[in-house]
Amino acid sequence: MQNEAPVDHISNRKIPTSLTINGRGYQLEIEPWVTLLDLLREQLLLTGTKKGCDQGQCGACTVLVDGQRINSCLALAVSRDGAEITTIEGLAQDGGLHSLQAAFIERDAFQCGYCTPGQICSAAGLLAEGHTQTRAEIREHMSGNLCRCGAYTNIADAIEDVLQPRLAMREAAE
Repeated sequence: MQNEAPVDHISNRKIPTSLTINGRGYQLEIEPWVTLLDLLREQLLLTGTKKGCDQGQCGACTVLVDGQRINSCLALAVSRDGAEITTIEGLAQDGGLHSLQAAFIERDAFQCGYCTPGQICSAAGLLAEGHTQTRAEIREHMSGNLCRCGAYTNIADAIEDVLQPRLAMREAAE
């Protein structure tokens, strides 16, 4: 018999993880296999972020991590140690809706509403990225977010409503 090294069951241990979620700091002990989506929904009860396909194909789980949009179903929570995460619940500030939330309501950019949190978070990331200027670019850069009801025209309208004043302000500043 060979001398075998002792088995270290580190995969069964919870890993200390520090996250800022919607402006609130959390010191957590997380199993290494827990996705960010499952942490948000099942442990922190932030259920606005939806579980759609659980394979990164639909975008229902989109959140912002350090300002970048990601599919939270594909990210292990422990891999985001130290990150700042914004979910749909964290977009509204001081009791007022985020401009995208208001535009989605104004444009009736949802039917069943299941994809809406991911759509809005993705649109917030799109606006922050700053390289979208046209409706065609909105459609292209939002293509990772699916809407089973087919509200794409209204979604693009809502994003365009928020984008156009920003573009006008940028042009005026130049």
